[in-house]
Amino acid sequence: MADRDREHGTLEQAASTAHTIHGAIKTGKAIAGAAKGVAAGPYGAVAGAVWGARKHIGTIAIVVIVILLLPVLFILMLPSIIFGSLFGGSADPSAEPIMNDNAAIIENTNEIAFAINQILGEGIDDVEQRIANDFAQAGGDNYEIVNPYAGDMVSNTNAFIGQYCAAKDEDWENISLSDLEQTLRAEVSVLYTFSRTSETRTVPDDPKTEADESGTEIWYIYTIVYRGEDHFADEIFHLTDEQKELAEDYAQNLSLFLGDGMFQSASGNVIPSLGSVHFTDGAVEVVYFNQYDERYANEPYGTDHIGGYGCGPTSMSIVVSSLTGDIVDPIEMAKWSYENGYWCSKSGSYHALIPAAAKAWGLPVEGCTASEPQRIVDALGEGKLVVALMTKGHFTSSGHFIVLRGVKDEQILVADPASTTRSQKVWDLSIILNEASRSAAAGGPFWIIG
Repeated sequence: MADRDREHGTLEQAASTAHTIHGAIKTGKAIAGAAKGVAAGPYGAVAGAVWGARKHIGTIAIVVIVILLLPVLFILMLPSIIFGSLFGGSADPSAEPIMNDNAAIIENTNEIAFAINQILGEGIDDVEQRIANDFAQAGGDNYEIVNPYAGDMVSNTNAFIGQYCAAKDEDWENISLSDLEQTLRAEVSVLYTFSRTSETRTVPDDPKTEADESGTEIWYIYTIVYRGEDHFADEIFHLTDEQKELAEDYAQNLSLFLGDGMFQSASGNVIPSLGSVHFTDGAVEVVYFNQYDERYANEPYGTDHIGGYGCGPTSMSIVVSSLTGDIVDPIEMAKWSYENGYWCSKSGSYHALIPAAAKAWGLPVEGCTASEPQRIVDALGEGKLVVALMTKGHFTSSGHFIVLRGVKDEQILVADPASTTRSQKVWDLSIILNEASRSAAAGGPFWIIG
């Protein structure tokens, strides 16, 4: 016990020292930029970040001290729940510490995601029961439920983890998955709400009888609404403004250290209006939109803007406008995404946006993995479009939606909503497969549409 107390004390002392320079490298954006080309593993990334931030820290001597505190820095930059037990671990003394084991950390993160989605599923069951109770008192003839989340549960695991750990910043020793589950399950009745409309429907004749049974019925249409991360921050975790900022830093660092998670933002400058741009070199004519176009870049996407966070809606604007003949620009698609619960604050879009938007505009959609390249090529050859979720590489430094729009000379044509230059090049399929997200939800990282 005394050894454990000394271990806790040492960590707390070191954390206090490291916290003085935490501000210089606290955001994942700075870390990701500085860590390019550094050795694999979290410590390698942090070392690169520290070195890249040396001019902001002060002197080389301080940098050397900071490098000695890499484990502490890593704990500060990422919420501690993902490390499991900081003081437990493998009985094998030669085993790599979990803090430098990406696979172990990702496994913990996936376990958390599974638990969160399970509780969200319980929330769906709860709201459906509340809808049934409401209808019983409403006096209509029948009802139906519109559940936008039936195919895939809407959740931003990184945001939940960040908010929970930010709320526990004064009580970090009691952070655990079981405690997070207990906190969320206690609020299961408020995770979702619903809206109700009514309409009169005609009852057709029953062909099995000769009697005229036609008439009208009053139907109630209930739409389930996910309350979103702002609700959780304010009403469940009761975060202060400072804690909200810390939660966002945690979530961004998780996204950039451990993969794209639920983050699909791109960064760049506003460009002049492109006007009407069509690509005609594939099997289908593609209507192109760019999220940085001055007509769209500064327009709202929730409380964010399309230019920084709108690659998802812009990609679906390209798909819907190309395959339906109904021109839906990024402003309209971003509004639809927000109103239907697919916008994720400071993070971009939930992966479920892609199949949901396709279905909303009457387009067939199928999920596809990177292990099915022939399906992708065949679909493009048939005049279908494929939305792809990309991670760090040729198309993005974090996570980014693009549209695969055709095949030319055995290479892939794309419509990148963040780059006209990349949209005018051809790409090896191997690049796209290798850089596609390995943690995509909602059936991705590829969605075949059309």
